[in-house]
Amino acid sequence: MENDLGREFVRVVEDAAIASAQTMGLGDHGASDRAATEAMRAVMQSIAMDGTIVIGEGERDEAPMLYIGEKLGTGGGGVPEVDIAVDPLEGTNLCATGANNAMTVVAASERGGLLHAPDCYMEKIIVGPSSRGAVDIDAPVKDNLSAIAKRLERDIRDLVVIVLDRPRHEGLIRQIRDAGARIRLISDGDLSAGISAAVLGTGVHAVMGIGGAPEGVLTAAALRCLNGEIQARLIIARPEQERRLRKMGIDDLKKLYTTEDLAPGKRMIFAACGVTDGTLLKGVRFFGGGCRTHSLIMSLESRKIRFIDAVHLEDLPDIKVRF
Repeated sequence: MENDLGREFVRVVEDAAIASAQTMGLGDHGASDRAATEAMRAVMQSIAMDGTIVIGEGERDEAPMLYIGEKLGTGGGGVPEVDIAVDPLEGTNLCATGANNAMTVVAASERGGLLHAPDCYMEKIIVGPSSRGAVDIDAPVKDNLSAIAKRLERDIRDLVVIVLDRPRHEGLIRQIRDAGARIRLISDGDLSAGISAAVLGTGVHAVMGIGGAPEGVLTAAALRCLNGEIQARLIIARPEQERRLRKMGIDDLKKLYTTEDLAPGKRMIFAACGVTDGTLLKGVRFFGGGCRTHSLIMSLESRKIRFIDAVHLEDLPDIKVRF
């Protein structure tokens, strides 16, 4: 699957990033998301695959493109059958305001390799490879921070925990501060935060709190390739969400999901491209006659992680290449 689809998915996230980057700072998050979604869908429709969206922009009535259950690709015999999770623009508000860490994201696996998660909230704790197996989402915050610090051979005061800056996290923030750890509050982008926690050198040691369930599945796909860990539990806020979960075959509403529960596939591909500059990826840079992108492609099967720095040139007779 990697050989067939890896390079194609890089093209998917690159085109979506370029399209959305053209709206950066315009203050219209709807236009930014729409540009990324339309570009991503157009490329995926041209790929030789039999793809099904399992994590997308929402239900068909809510999302005209990249909705859950949408079929993508050329189809036909002999092409890979894949489940696809997308976040056409992770951090729509970040792009609309020109803030850091907006990116385009797609993950794919064999059929059944990604949890069909509804668009609801999810409680999460995310750590990197060094702390895998040391945390428990049901344990007190201080105990988890102590376990992480022990694994990393440092003091709690040396840890940095990313938390979404939301009123619902007031208690969590207080507990982290009382334990002595430092906090990086973010306005959006808990998917990119989760990936950062699994990569050495980013200065991020954990992500805690409540975010979107679709982002949780995408994070798990990335963590499978990075040897990180996520523990999560769905949060049901409305009766219609419970009905939707049961319709999707999820009967245990209090189930603790591990990384492998959220992304159980044996053949996993994860691709992302920076829209604005971020911790892991640089944003799209435009110049006369073209642009430059910075992408990431990971494969569970081959255990390869590639960063791709690409220059995209317009078809002009006097084009000049810039590096």
